[in-house]
Amino acid sequence: QVQLVESGGGLVQAGGSLRLSCAASGRYAMGWFRQAPGKEREVVASISWGGSSTNYADSVKGRFTISRDNAKNTVYLQMNSLKPEDTAVYYCAAKRVAGTAYDYWGQGTRVTVSS
Repeated sequence: QVQLVESGGGLVQAGGSLRLSCAASGRYAMGWFRQAPGKEREVVASISWGGSSTNYADSVKGRFTISRDNAKNTVYLQMNSLKPEDTAVYYCAAKRVAGTAYDYWGQGTRVTVSS
């Protein structure tokens, strides 16, 4: 069983930045998801085990960057130019096999962007 622990959420003004972290041991592809109030969960970004392949939702391209430091067993989501519509609970997730559903989920960290 993999335990994923997110951190770094908080309250920030529009235009500001936050960096989320997710601690996870093991050889997994990772993703960041978010769920805003009253909305379905959506994928934000994903990264392969080696870090060479990344993908982003159109809504965050150019503003968010996903990265990982496997020596520290940590995946990051750098969020810049934040907008009120980025307000959500952000979750990290891990999967063992590319192209399959995510196997493990963190508890979530809340991000609130004020206008």
